[in-house]
Amino acid sequence: MGSSSITSNILSINLSNEKISIEHPEDIFYRRYFGGQGFISYYLLKELEKGINPLGPKNKLIFAAGPITGVPIAGAGRHAVGAKSPLTGGYGQAEVGGYWGAELKKAGFDAIIIEGRAKDPVYLWIKDGKVQLRDANHIWGKVTGDVQRILKKENEEKLLRIAQIGPGGENLIPYACVINELRDAAGRCGLGAVMGSKNLKAIAIRGTKRLEINSKDKLSEVRKIFNEKLLKPYSEVFAYGTPVSGTMQKFVQAGNLPIRNFRDGVFQAEGLDPRNVDKELNLKKEGCFACPLRCKKVISVDEKWDYDSTYGGPEYETLAAFGSNCGINDFEAVAKANEICNKYSIDTISAGVSIGFAMECFEKGILTEEETDGIELRFGNVDAMLNALECLCKRKGFGDFLAKGTKRMAEIKGQDTKTYAIQVKGQEIPMHEPRLKQALGVGYAVSPTGPDHMHNLHDTAISNKASIKSFHSLGILEPLPLDDLGAKKMRALMYHMNMRMMENCLVMCFFIPWDLHYLNAIVRAGTGFNTTCWELMKLGERVTTLARIFNLREGITKKDDMLPERFFNPTTSGILSGTSIDKSKFKEALEIYYQMMGWDENGIPTKIKLAELDISWAEDFLP
Repeated sequence: MGSSSITSNILSINLSNEKISIEHPEDIFYRRYFGGQGFISYYLLKELEKGINPLGPKNKLIFAAGPITGVPIAGAGRHAVGAKSPLTGGYGQAEVGGYWGAELKKAGFDAIIIEGRAKDPVYLWIKDGKVQLRDANHIWGKVTGDVQRILKKENEEKLLRIAQIGPGGENLIPYACVINELRDAAGRCGLGAVMGSKNLKAIAIRGTKRLEINSKDKLSEVRKIFNEKLLKPYSEVFAYGTPVSGTMQKFVQAGNLPIRNFRDGVFQAEGLDPRNVDKELNLKKEGCFACPLRCKKVISVDEKWDYDSTYGGPEYETLAAFGSNCGINDFEAVAKANEICNKYSIDTISAGVSIGFAMECFEKGILTEEETDGIELRFGNVDAMLNALECLCKRKGFGDFLAKGTKRMAEIKGQDTKTYAIQVKGQEIPMHEPRLKQALGVGYAVSPTGPDHMHNLHDTAISNKASIKSFHSLGILEPLPLDDLGAKKMRALMYHMNMRMMENCLVMCFFIPWDLHYLNAIVRAGTGFNTTCWELMKLGERVTTLARIFNLREGITKKDDMLPERFFNPTTSGILSGTSIDKSKFKEALEIYYQMMGWDENGIPTKIKLAELDISWAEDFLP
């Protein structure tokens, strides 16, 4: 390959025998899978044994950049992390921004594949192609902020980029995450627990090599278009980070904000809106590698909270999960919950939903104060929420119950508590309401990782003539009603999810409004591949299918493509008090989606579809 943003180096580490090796895949491998989710879905299906323990040494933990990660253009600072998930028992993957992914590329690698288990705690040190496993006993048990300070000091590298776990990952909490730079999280699927199971505390990287680019002129053309046409309007949209201006109370009015474990519909959410408290918080913003769109909060909180601002501020999902979902209307309290989760490397969505589940059980008398270690775990009780979270992160007493996730919690408690467990495939549902956005609900059900709001269709985005314009490049030309679950809506869901999966292979940020044309131009400029929009869309379909086959092999089947029963009933109040998902229409929508994806009536990809996607090798893994 000539000048290219691809390094052609994949680093493999076996922690059991400390063997370190480097693979050099051919161009055709990169052209077929690209990076990110493409690499993860390929290696997990191809190289993992069926039925392995997600927390055993045979699982593989994969950190994968994309072919244009590290290219100096907005949105190209992300990477993906994947493994068999300890939360779902199936395909696990999460994406994360910041600087770590670009640093990996500048250090000379496109991906890292880690297997085995170290005898004692270690961390991985990488600098410009040099790789070492180093002792981590002195940082094991410490929270992420302390680890970052220690590693930067002992390595004398202020610009050292660190992906790590806190005590939550060490304690194998099944929804522990991987934290970068204290505030960027590969949040979902429990990948931090996989890292902890391998006795791997951190991956510290420094790269000083300049990433090669095939065509700087073409890249500059695209960057110029972004700066002139897109930067200002999108900077205004993210003036307060996420949520966008005014989102919280507007979401209540629209019916999108989860309230008291997705049960209710009326709530005062003004105290959760950063627009209303920005002066008190001294709100500032930061961005990711090479991105002028600064959407990440940096805040200060009243001294009574003993808050460390180096852990950043809560984004929308966190504000909803620990806020309205727990009946709490206090930004600073949620900010403290966010800080705790980032210290311990815990997914804020699963933690907030698990606490919301416990609150509902407590109020119904299913959980008692004796069981909660004296915590009066009622909706709206700030101290109870924070105390429960501290116990959860330390997996201490009642916290061990909370750390199991809602599916296992419901199995333990019984008494019809399954109704209150807001999860799909074992993973807690994100903070967007499927009774409002009904195709989103289908997307939650079919997502290979368990419910995900990022690689999904938000029906509100195609419900009017103004917003539908951004979908024109997919051939979605006309607005569709929010509650539509017919063939046109499933076509939109399939196209959009496949595009998002493709972007997870490039590992591009979804907040940057690149359409297919611009994405293709960026890939061409970076890699030198003569790709087409058609090829990129088939890439998304290919990796979605590989992840589906992985889940089928692990026993996750059509029966698991289902939402919690709560969503087939209205909310108790508010605008959705007369609205629910029609279960028969939902099941019909699933069948339409299967057929459009080339899957049979049981959701199994056909051999003909595998051939069409150029992955016939995956036939060997079909059930």
